[in-house]
Amino acid sequence: MNRLARCFWLVLLLPAAGLAAGPAADLPKLEVKLSDTRALQSGAQLFVNYCLSCHSAEYMRYQRLADDLHIPPELVEEHLLFADTKIGDTLQNAMSRADGDAWFGIAPPDLTLAGRLRGADWLYAYLRGFYWDPTTGSGWNNTLIENVAMPHVLYELQGIYRKNEAGDFEQVRAGRLSPEEFDRAMSDLTHFLVYMAEPARLVRVKYGVWTMLFIALFGFVAYLLKREYWRDLTRSDS
Repeated sequence: MNRLARCFWLVLLLPAAGLAAGPAADLPKLEVKLSDTRALQSGAQLFVNYCLSCHSAEYMRYQRLADDLHIPPELVEEHLLFADTKIGDTLQNAMSRADGDAWFGIAPPDLTLAGRLRGADWLYAYLRGFYWDPTTGSGWNNTLIENVAMPHVLYELQGIYRKNEAGDFEQVRAGRLSPEEFDRAMSDLTHFLVYMAEPARLVRVKYGVWTMLFIALFGFVAYLLKREYWRDLTRSDS
């Protein structure tokens, strides 16, 4: 499958609107804090348990994930690795490309860079924007992309919403999480997707703070030195 086709698939899968308790038309705003280790750890677990069956993250290794998110390697091996996967491996999905092409028309894309391609608001909206629609091939739809190919793999957490005759969304089956808990879970998953698209950002933020402190301290010392030089120059002129 060529790169252009995979990018086209990803564009189709990621709509620009989401939902509050159920689907809604406005794109929500999500503030991503990569310093929130709890959110990143929770998002990593959600990604492995719900996304990795179809999607891959070929440019992210479990070992890098463990190091960046402060997860002990033994916990990664216990909760995030399956079958014969090793901690040094990349995040590979369980679906072959041939099966993906046969079942969905085109294989689900790699999600390593999804956070950079669409941004946090887009991803957060998409994850919260599914509703039941028996007229589609998968039985699911999304708020802005009609006949979206991806099924709602998180329905057991969110529950099932459908659009009524008035065009509003109503919940017809409760999920394992309350609406607030589901929103928080999708925020965590979005945090992880944004982190995964640029892991070095954590390092830049960490050292960026120390760099700014050094510049501020150096600037203060330089100012005091400049005052001392000017004092000497003033004395010599007089």
